[in-house]
Amino acid sequence: MSNERLTKTIVERAEPRASDHTIWCGKLRGFGCRVWPSGKKTFIAQYRIGGRSGKLRKKTLGTYGVLTVDQARKEAEKYLALAQTGQDLAGEERQVRTEMTVSELCDEYLEHGVALKKASTVATDVGRINAHIRPLLGKRKISTVKRADIERFMHDVAKGKTAHDKRTEKGRSIVRGGKGTATRTVRLLGGIFTYAVNQGYLETNPRTGSKLFKDGAKERFLSQSEIERLGEVLTEAETIGLPWHLKDNAKTKHRPVSEGNLREKISPHVTAAIRLLLLTGCRLREILDLRWSEVDLERGLLDLPDSKTGRKVVYLSEAAVEVLEGLPRVGTYVFLGASLDKPRSDLKRPWERISRHAGLADVRLHDLRHTFASVSVASGMSLPMIGALLGHKSTSTTARYAHLTDDPLRRALNEASGSLAKAMLSKREPDA
Repeated sequence: MSNERLTKTIVERAEPRASDHTIWCGKLRGFGCRVWPSGKKTFIAQYRIGGRSGKLRKKTLGTYGVLTVDQARKEAEKYLALAQTGQDLAGEERQVRTEMTVSELCDEYLEHGVALKKASTVATDVGRINAHIRPLLGKRKISTVKRADIERFMHDVAKGKTAHDKRTEKGRSIVRGGKGTATRTVRLLGGIFTYAVNQGYLETNPRTGSKLFKDGAKERFLSQSEIERLGEVLTEAETIGLPWHLKDNAKTKHRPVSEGNLREKISPHVTAAIRLLLLTGCRLREILDLRWSEVDLERGLLDLPDSKTGRKVVYLSEAAVEVLEGLPRVGTYVFLGASLDKPRSDLKRPWERISRHAGLADVRLHDLRHTFASVSVASGMSLPMIGALLGHKSTSTTARYAHLTDDPLRRALNEASGSLAKAMLSKREPDA
């Protein structure tokens, strides 16, 4: 610890790191500024009651910018001075906090506990809190919520007891219950209670040990013949067009202009986007939100500033580069939508036409990402390498593809054991 007094200059010069760190004041012991990876800076007061073996208390005083360094120091002095006399002011405040309601805890979590989350994720959290957590548990005191309550809550959400059709302020619709929604909402609730534990409001997290629904997500991988068929249909769609059947869509606005030639051409921007999804393993929005300024064809990469997992570099194969080189640079975004300066909203309708015509009606666009991973595994690429290409933060996320290594291993085994099999199974000619 430096002997320097914590000042405005020191706080402003503090640079964020990969993980949060604290700059301590050298003059007022226990007073510091916590610097988050996002760049946010919060003042804290830290002390122990009862000597070195006593319980550590950490009080968040406020955010730099809302509080000045001098204002934060005065607040810290109050807590630290009382601690010298044995009075645990922060502990007393936290004791009161244990009587807050779940709804009040959600309010505090959304104000102070989401600093490291993306805005889109916070918007989804708000939707789940308002649609499910507040109606079922909002009035409960946080100290009274037990594991059994969490599991009961999960089953109620799965049955759709609290879901409704309201939208969040970000315009994201709320999912109507179901096991997937219930599981994700319980995980969010567990994160909220983890925040309460970290703040000292609770000793344990009631979510710990609760049983969640099994993940029923199905992953569909395209076979080599299916990939080839999809490629043929994409070429047909952008050149001569797909055959049109009136049952494809009853809405007349989507029917071809010429009734005599019942074929519909699909925009090359659509077919290129689908090809790039398969060739890169990117998520749908990473492709549709792609700007030309993020494309570097010389180095063969995409520099995405804001993917689901943060900044991400996507390496392009020669085939992917060829797809991008074939598109005209018109507007801000690579794949044109209704406007030159806005990204395309989705690919639902054209993908429905293309996948049905290719005999792949059960394949989702996200399955192209899974297919990219499966082909990579089959080629002998390691799971860590595949995780890096897909932009996975956790190795456990990539581990879902571990079972796919069975096929390349089996092929390798058959090749390696060929000479052994020949020796063991060959029949010796009888002596004359």
